[in-house]
Amino acid sequence: MMAALRVVLVALAGVLVVGSGFDVPTIAFDEGFSPLFGEANMEQSADGRTVRLTLNRYSGSGFISSDYYHHGFFSANVKLPKDHTAGVVVAFYLSNGDVFEKTHDELDFEFLGNRRRHEWRLQTNVYGNGSTDRGREERYLMPFDPTSIDHRFSILWSSRVVIFYVDGVAIREVPRSPATMMGGGGGDFPSKPMAVYATIWDGSTWATDNGKYKVQYKRGPFTAEFSDLVLRGCPAGVTTADVGNQQKKNDYLQLRLGSAAEQREWCAGAEFELMTAEYAIMTPTKRTEMRRWRQKQMLYTVCYDTNRYPVPFPECDVNADERQMFWEWGESKVVRPRSSNSKSSKSRRRATTPIPMPMPPPASTTLLLSLQQAD
Repeated sequence: MMAALRVVLVALAGVLVVGSGFDVPTIAFDEGFSPLFGEANMEQSADGRTVRLTLNRYSGSGFISSDYYHHGFFSANVKLPKDHTAGVVVAFYLSNGDVFEKTHDELDFEFLGNRRRHEWRLQTNVYGNGSTDRGREERYLMPFDPTSIDHRFSILWSSRVVIFYVDGVAIREVPRSPATMMGGGGGDFPSKPMAVYATIWDGSTWATDNGKYKVQYKRGPFTAEFSDLVLRGCPAGVTTADVGNQQKKNDYLQLRLGSAAEQREWCAGAEFELMTAEYAIMTPTKRTEMRRWRQKQMLYTVCYDTNRYPVPFPECDVNADERQMFWEWGESKVVRPRSSNSKSSKSRRRATTPIPMPMPPPASTTLLLSLQQAD
């Protein structure tokens, strides 16, 4: 067992991630992943370190890690499709929904496509033990164009905390607390082994303006790129291929973190390494950077959605001054999408066209629109 652990944590350290904020080893696709669905829409680079997933009118595509993990650090460089991508969803996430259908855990990065000249949205979410009726969504704008070059998205999941990173900057911290562990079975904090997924699929029913704008396949195909993949964790001893075997499925439904003394001992060293790594330690400087990032980029947070949850979740760091910057439905009053250069250029071109009779500007009107409608 310990030999296998050393293989996962050390021997795959072939290439270090550059520009992620952390020195972590990356792996080739075949060293830790396998196709999940839409294999015809999946393409690997010659060196196996880049995978392109495509959505067309016939299928989406996705891949999954070969193992389930007891905690870890999981990361990828992601580049998103350009132009009109309304309804398209790209995801990099952890889940065990294929095993624990009613009590699954999940940690999400979801990238929500948009209309042409409108920005992609980034969404994070946390589910523990089937807490889908208590969604913990947050949505953000990204401070860069995710379609021009790739950017790094990382998830740290330990027995104490979940941290989401963008380009090495922490953007969300969800600590484990006695309150999040209430209700038995781990409560709302993810507690069971999870696999790592990357997918692209049709989310027309909800992804853009709550389903107002659908995927337009005539503008496709839509391709997302994943590279420099990172798997740093303790394997649960069960492969994702095993779970697909229905005869064995009941055995794997009994998987629980630390369910066997051997597993607890086996994963103790990995957990210690994980918790002492730079990406698991939230310093005052990192928290300041996180708050600054959130102030500039956050479109919606469940922590200030008092219409939905009058009492904030226990992990919410509620700030009275900051609360004033959000509507009671959780959307920001101040964060707005950036103006598109293409749109500005088009406006300038229109301005050069002679106008027979200039019209006076309309009277100013104040409109209170949701952020989903404002753009």
